Amino acid sequence: MWYPSPMATTSEDTIALLARVPIFSTLVEEDVARVAEVAVPRRFEAGEVVFREGDQSGTCYVVRSGQARAVRDHSDGRTITLATFGPGDIFGELALFDDERRSATVEALGRTELIAILGGDMRRLLGQHPQIAVKLLVALGRRLRETNARLARQSFQTVQSRVATVLAELVASARAQGDADGDVLITATQTDLAQLAGSSRESASRFLAVLERAGVITQGRGKLIVHDPSALEGYVY
Repeated sequence: MWYPSPMATTSEDTIALLARVPIFSTLVEEDVARVAEVAVPRRFEAGEVVFREGDQSGTCYVVRSGQARAVRDHSDGRTITLATFGPGDIFGELALFDDERRSATVEALGRTELIAILGGDMRRLLGQHPQIAVKLLVALGRRLRETNARLARQSFQTVQSRVATVLAELVASARAQGDADGDVLITATQTDLAQLAGSSRESASRFLAVLERAGVITQGRGKLIVHDPSALEGYVY
């Protein structure tokens, strides 16, 4: 389900957002404006699905605000997180090349505002501006490296290291949205954090309790406050 954004979204805002996306950063403003003209604002609440694995593709998305994650369900019932997306990130790029089925499910982690771009419109622009295709290939390569790094981390790091890394990434994303230095609010449940870290909720909960006793975080219902983000580095190895 999607909802039109109640926030004012001017063409200038959309152009500025798209200009931050690597695959569009080489374009002159006039060309970015052409992309912005076919972009549609959408909003998703926490837990809502943007698209599901196996759905017909046809649209890519850029995050305006909030966070989303790509997941796949394992046959044993586990959910594996493949990637997380914050402001300025693009996902669903494969829809720009073909109309194959979605390879993963993407869901909002909190209230998330996106702009959607239809694959047909983008393929037309790729034909007119080959440099977009080159930048898109670079972005896809980076996404693959990030996915490989996450899988390696989940395979070889301890639970506390993985959870601390996830918290540090969420802090960085929150600050990218304009949060000042100091305390940082993270809207996520223990289950959310465990899935992002590739661990059980119980294991993640025990480590979060350690961080709370150390004064690094304070936990609440469906959220936590990180008081000392730099201290998280001491748990990553």
